[in-house]
Amino acid sequence: MNTDERQERELLDLLKDYPAPQADAGFYDRALLKAAHRGARKQRNRWLATGFGSALAAGLAAWVVFAFLLGVPVQDASEPTIPGVTIALEEPKTIRLMFASKQSLDNAMLTVSLPDGVELSGFPGQKEITWETSLVEGRNVLPLTLVALTPAGGEVFARLEHGDKDQVFRLKLNIS
Repeated sequence: MNTDERQERELLDLLKDYPAPQADAGFYDRALLKAAHRGARKQRNRWLATGFGSALAAGLAAWVVFAFLLGVPVQDASEPTIPGVTIALEEPKTIRLMFASKQSLDNAMLTVSLPDGVELSGFPGQKEITWETSLVEGRNVLPLTLVALTPAGGEVFARLEHGDKDQVFRLKLNIS
């Protein structure tokens, strides 16, 4: 028997005589609850990281679409690519639309049109939502929480009107 085995055996012999405390009645329940809680926290953190990454990607896509407000002509219809985002079926996802304005705009009208089978959280059953808003000079971010009810997808249209000027933006919406 080598030295390590001998030391291990001596330690085990000493521990035989050492009284181990008995676990109280709720110990195992608390231990299992704590282990489950840690696992849930790790899972939640993983989903938060995934959500943040998705929001960042959606924000970037939206920034490309809404780069220059009232300063850039509407996208040429012959241009085949439209920026897009992917959302999961029946899972709310917040996309961030960014409007860059060269100046402050008061009393601008914003209309968001949704494809069939997609709803804006808080506006069930409405395909088109219009409201009056004001924009500050520079970047203006509009978070929209969308829910896909069918796997069809389509395009989200955002129309911004101010005075005699208007701008239409398009965002392709893919459903996974």
